[in-house]
Amino acid sequence: MTAGGAALPGPDGRLRCPWGLSADDYTVYHDTEWGRPVHGDDALFERLSLEAFQSGLSWLIILRRREGFRAAFEGFRIARVARFTDADRERLLADPGIVRNRAKIDAIIANARVAAEWGPGELDALVWSHAPDPAGRPAPRTLADVPAITPESTALSRALKKRGFRFTGPTTAYALMQACGLVDDHLADCCARPPRAAG
Repeated sequence: MTAGGAALPGPDGRLRCPWGLSADDYTVYHDTEWGRPVHGDDALFERLSLEAFQSGLSWLIILRRREGFRAAFEGFRIARVARFTDADRERLLADPGIVRNRAKIDAIIANARVAAEWGPGELDALVWSHAPDPAGRPAPRTLADVPAITPESTALSRALKKRGFRFTGPTTAYALMQACGLVDDHLADCCARPPRAAG
């Protein structure tokens, strides 16, 4: 995200976070998905995996290869990825539909094996237990008001690493929190920010 930017009008005249106007793919993602609550172990595992793959890259690269990632990682179903073999690893390293980074691929497989040992809903509960109180977070006015890490994302990162997860640093953890609705970092004037309840 570019620091300092206020909400800007899109082609339809509605105000959006500036990053949501930089490409059509971003606009759809911004308007329909980013910042909306995501629950379910497999769904959160997918988002956590994609955020790990994004590390050091543009999110647009990941977004445009998302269906390739889903096909390659069998829908990010934890139980299936946990059973991946060395042959699967080589298949992934040869797959042009994903980001072919050995360390990240190994981390996702290892993370799936960790999560597969947990009970149903345990990953969901762990992630969501780090959601901050929304009442204590004023809506950001500009992108300069949006942090890269927070105490909550640092705590989530530590909790995941303590349980054996890899590629889950505080910045990745915060990107997950933003993407999955644990925090709402749509700018105050953004059309995707839900209206405040009266009263």
